[in-house]
Amino acid sequence: MRQPFFSFKFGFFFSLSLAASYTATSTPTSYSYRKLKLRSSASPPVSAAVPKASPVDLLALLGPTQQASAVNSQEARQLRSCFKFLVPFSPSSENSNRRSLSSKLSNRRSISEENGLIWWPPAPVMELARLAVDSGGDTASIQRTLDPTVIPVPDIEGSKEDRCELTRTPYGRLFINEEINSYLESLFEMIVARGPGVGLNVSLSRFDFFHGHVFLARDSGRLGILFHAKEYPAYDKEVFPCNMGYCQIGSNVSYDDSMNLRNILWLAPLASNSTKEWLAPGVLVVLDAHPSGVIYKDLIPEYVQIARTLYEDDFGDVAFDVQHYYQYLILAHSSGWLLGRGCVWRTVEIGSL
Repeated sequence: MRQPFFSFKFGFFFSLSLAASYTATSTPTSYSYRKLKLRSSASPPVSAAVPKASPVDLLALLGPTQQASAVNSQEARQLRSCFKFLVPFSPSSENSNRRSLSSKLSNRRSISEENGLIWWPPAPVMELARLAVDSGGDTASIQRTLDPTVIPVPDIEGSKEDRCELTRTPYGRLFINEEINSYLESLFEMIVARGPGVGLNVSLSRFDFFHGHVFLARDSGRLGILFHAKEYPAYDKEVFPCNMGYCQIGSNVSYDDSMNLRNILWLAPLASNSTKEWLAPGVLVVLDAHPSGVIYKDLIPEYVQIARTLYEDDFGDVAFDVQHYYQYLILAHSSGWLLGRGCVWRTVEIGSL
């Protein structure tokens, strides 16, 4: 029997990242390295060649028809073959109205109603999505909607005993509007509930699925979250001989083919920057990074292919991270690990895996 959506009793937590620090320490280094690598190994242009896939094109395919039609048709086919939608991409006509979370814990909510919460979220989330566009993609405009009250990061599943620091600071914050907090909590729960339908089996735990990175797309200002599951796979000398430090201690997360599905993307509805119209509904999709696919080949840096990690700063400017722990939701910036040569891990200021 299908598990009811919103059946979990969890809370959550956001960690505010300092955008200037984040950008200065992560984006130039990794981005320029990858660009330099592409320039040095690029072959002479061939008119019939399929262009290299990019995060910009991936987002375009999940946007309005006009944007999607501008992507090379072969590239579009390759990218779409890697989309595993947790909610159908196109809304049905009966789901054109805004939804409310007032009956969030009701087991009677239909699949159609759940889908509607993704396509057309509650009004406060829609307002946040419009603010992201109207501000020109300014992350500070989103950060200003947070409650200034700081919340201490709790001891999560024995993290303090293991000396595991899941956030860069010992505190986090929440949105002022409680309905936005509840909506973000519901996204985690929906991914857990619907993931098995596309082959993604995750649990809400500090070893597996507990965080996402809130970003604003650079070209459109569209609000999105790149979630990462399978965060700390257990050390295995045969299949995953990677020492990830204190936060890996005690992990029961197996390194297997499900790692291909660890990147999950939520996009808010896209507002027009010139009218009051909405150009595209919301999206919730797993991005399949299997080694034979274009996401693995073109979008994941070679040095982190073993972890199948897409980086949020390739999709846009990062505002903060959202973290969901048992009984807590926090907005706080994650501590990070970056895969180095020989499967040696080192702490860096660019987010988690």
